[in-house]
Amino acid sequence: MADRVEITFAKLAAPSSGSAVVLTDQNLKLGSRSAALDGAAGGRFARAAKVAKFKGKGMKSLQLLTPQGVELERLVFLGLGDLAKLKNQDWLKLGGTIAASVGGGGDVTVLLERPDGKVVTAAEAADVALGIALRTYSFEKYKTKKKDEDEAPKARRFTIATANATAAERAWSTASAVAEGVAFARDLVNEPANALGPVEFAEQLKSLAKLGVEVKVIGEADLRKQKMGALLGVSQGSERPPRVVVMRWRGGREKAQPVAFVGKGVVFDTGGISIKPAAGMEDMKGDMGGAAAVSGLMRTLALRKAKVNAVGIVGLVENMPDGKAQRPGDIVTSMSGQTIEVINTDAEGRLVLADLLTYVQKTEKPAAMIDLATLTGAILVALGNQYAGLFSNNDGLSAELFAAGEETGERVWRMPLGSDYDKLIDSKVADMKNIGGRNAGAITGAQFIGRFVEKDTPWAHLDVAGTAMGSPSSETNQSWGSGWGVRLLDEFVRARFERRRG
Repeated sequence: MADRVEITFAKLAAPSSGSAVVLTDQNLKLGSRSAALDGAAGGRFARAAKVAKFKGKGMKSLQLLTPQGVELERLVFLGLGDLAKLKNQDWLKLGGTIAASVGGGGDVTVLLERPDGKVVTAAEAADVALGIALRTYSFEKYKTKKKDEDEAPKARRFTIATANATAAERAWSTASAVAEGVAFARDLVNEPANALGPVEFAEQLKSLAKLGVEVKVIGEADLRKQKMGALLGVSQGSERPPRVVVMRWRGGREKAQPVAFVGKGVVFDTGGISIKPAAGMEDMKGDMGGAAAVSGLMRTLALRKAKVNAVGIVGLVENMPDGKAQRPGDIVTSMSGQTIEVINTDAEGRLVLADLLTYVQKTEKPAAMIDLATLTGAILVALGNQYAGLFSNNDGLSAELFAAGEETGERVWRMPLGSDYDKLIDSKVADMKNIGGRNAGAITGAQFIGRFVEKDTPWAHLDVAGTAMGSPSSETNQSWGSGWGVRLLDEFVRARFERRRG
């Protein structure tokens, strides 16, 4: 991403060359500088809007090439719609729309001047920059056929002209850390499984040490010493050894309890002996979307020097069906000592999370735990690609995550938990079984994970099967791997641990 786009800030002034983006509203009103820029380029906006039936609706654009003899090459008029209905998220979407509208390469100046004369804040300007950065992400490292020189994407330089450029640049220093974290998560999800196994994933995470993150990689022998029988049961069918990676960021008060983020990292999921259908199985390279989000979050927290103590832990395994693979009917013993009857080997992510939750509670005593997992197809049936499923034992934590979702657009919807659902995973021969039947599949998956949460630990489970991979394209994401969860959890950290103290 970084080699494709360069973003700088400048004082609010009209450019004389390159391409310029100006803002208008549903009444086709322009700010004074924008109107002057239109006049200098021939004053053709009003007529062009009429001919093109451009109404200034939100995130709609109109492009004009300037007349011969004018140094400015083109003007892009971008609609904001009804200014009274603008939301914080709209500035992020605006940035993505700008990046999509200008296409190609070259120099682009974004004149952040509201048509109503109000000042665009530094935070809003930084959100525009973030939207540009997220939209211009691409994953093309494995493409060997180069496009013709005229068609090849070139590095684009965006100058955001805004009322308080210095403050906006400071805000961007934080927002750019979020952009890097999202890109890191997207890269991990987009990598093919033959290039990104458990060992390779762990090696990638070692790079976070350069940013001040303490990184501990736990190998197979030590996992056996820790008695992580549930996680090891998933990995035993693969020739690729498992890894657990613990990442610690210490940016808060010295003795403050950390918040723990836990990620399912199944680098490829065949389903094991309970093998999946062939159609669409290639998407299971993204079954580590939860681990990718946790990894991207830890990168973001370190880059922006977040004032929080955080621990990220990811369980990296591959679920394969060879002669050593666990079978339906096998019973494994988790790190917690609880026994699990494996009814379906394709319900493997919850087995990985079970041991991770036990480990992080035992070693870190976290103030709260949030796990992310591409856990069930059932959550897609319930919520589609628009929301992640939220399950929690704590109303306050749920409310905080819901608010962070509304703020960032990475939305969550709370689903029920309860003893009636818990009965569905009781086993006749072990403490529990790993599935509860066809009905309420996402809920019973969460109920299973909840059995490994200590009574007084606030916990939330996010089922991101519909949002972490293959989610619909948006103003800010055109990638198969969305990096979903990095912005949500970063906002959660800011609201809970930094703004409250601030």
